[in-house]
Amino acid sequence: QVQLVESGGGLVQPGGSLRLSCAASGRIFRINAMGWYRQAPGKERELVAGILSGGSTNYADSAKGRFTISRDNAKNTVSLQMNSLRPEDTAVYYCYAMIKVALHTASYNYWGQGTQVTVSS
Repeated sequence: QVQLVESGGGLVQPGGSLRLSCAASGRIFRINAMGWYRQAPGKERELVAGILSGGSTNYADSAKGRFTISRDNAKNTVSLQMNSLRPEDTAVYYCYAMIKVALHTASYNYWGQGTQVTVSS
């Protein structure tokens, strides 16, 4: 079994910063992509940022220049440093990881339980 556990959400004022972290554990052979999605009330889930095992990254336009994604392959963790937060960043943030549990199996997407980020004065 594979489990993703997130931490670091909370309430922050506009212009503030938060750092989200996510740790994958369990039966893991290899992790390909990792990253973060978010879902605001009444809206669809959207990609915030992703990172491949080699370090290549991609960001939503709304995150570019403000958010930085990083990962530690040895620890199976991914983090999202969020700066200059805006009220429109308020959402539940979900960690994901595309994981291969054994050599001759396909990779599947696993999700964390979500962590609330609220940006408000």
